[in-house]
Amino acid sequence: MQGWWRRSVIPSDPGGSPVDNGAGGPSAGTRCVMSFPKTVWRFLRDRVGLHGLGFILSLVVIGFAITVLYKMLHNLNVADVVAALKAKNPLHVAAAFILVACAYLTLTFYDWFALRTIEKPHVPYRVAALSGFCSYSVGHNVGFTVFTGGSVRYRIYSAWGLSAVDVAKICFVAGLTFWLGNIAVLGLGIVIHPDAATAVDQLPPLVNRLIGIGALAVLVGYVWWVSAAPRKIGRSNWFITLPAGKTTLLQIGIGILDLSLCAAAMYMLMPASPYIDPISLAVIFVTATLLGFASHAPGGLGVFDAALLVALPQFDTGEMVGALLVFRLFYYIVPFAFALSLLGGRELYLGRLRARGAAEAAAEAATAKDTVVPEKKHVTAAE
Repeated sequence: MQGWWRRSVIPSDPGGSPVDNGAGGPSAGTRCVMSFPKTVWRFLRDRVGLHGLGFILSLVVIGFAITVLYKMLHNLNVADVVAALKAKNPLHVAAAFILVACAYLTLTFYDWFALRTIEKPHVPYRVAALSGFCSYSVGHNVGFTVFTGGSVRYRIYSAWGLSAVDVAKICFVAGLTFWLGNIAVLGLGIVIHPDAATAVDQLPPLVNRLIGIGALAVLVGYVWWVSAAPRKIGRSNWFITLPAGKTTLLQIGIGILDLSLCAAAMYMLMPASPYIDPISLAVIFVTATLLGFASHAPGGLGVFDAALLVALPQFDTGEMVGALLVFRLFYYIVPFAFALSLLGGRELYLGRLRARGAAEAAAEAATAKDTVVPEKKHVTAAE
């Protein structure tokens, strides 16, 4: 039997209202409305592309965040921000800087762990540390971390014989570490303090707690799945054997430590009153970080800040802006400048090595040419 969508269209009455076809099928106008989303999706998929669609969504998120920031900050007095910065406890500021430094130290273990996972242990930790620190520092500030950070990684690891496929595997494992840590921190934090998530997503606390329980269940299920048998993803020569057992727990621990140190740094910069417990702030901080990451904006600029300001309305706006400025200085600007210095210094050093090698090769060639013994001429009796 043919479906209702194959039946003939019944013309409208003189008033323009669609006439029921008598068989319970929708009118032409209804079918047009129902097919509109599919038409839009096909256009976006075929003409714009999924990457282009993601870019458009990122622009929408950034635009929304800018609008929110403008509404919240257009009446802000700069003098209030300056006063808030001057009122910061120097010990708290120093502690925040140390915590950020420790967080970036933890980021170096992302690459170290990934290199062991893809069986490239010949790359020493110092190289993994340089790659991890520089790739994340650049990626955090420029945006589109997968591409910008991947480019930095390839520049460093190619000198150690790693291919573009190897670097792609490192990016995948490092990304997996990041997301497993996020699921663990957010899941546990939401279960303990669901109200903190409500401040961001506006969902009832019970719903958020159920989401947290579900996230932890997924995490436990993943650990069991990869531990039950060797799990490989990919195809042909592009595959990765996922970490299993205690190695997976180590991977999750690296992600948890990274996010916890960042949240602790933000906590040290928060205004003294009103009080907020560390777990609630961690939930809000990680959620804001994910929103900024999803926007692909450089440093999550605007999105991260708007999410924190919206979720923490109990704090003075001037004091919050001051805290965000200091955090951005420590977590984004200082590491970015240091990473650029390291990368620039490395390029100069490699350039000098190449120039020295070329000069030595030219000198050896000239020496070899000068020491060639001329052939002796044999005189015959006829001569």
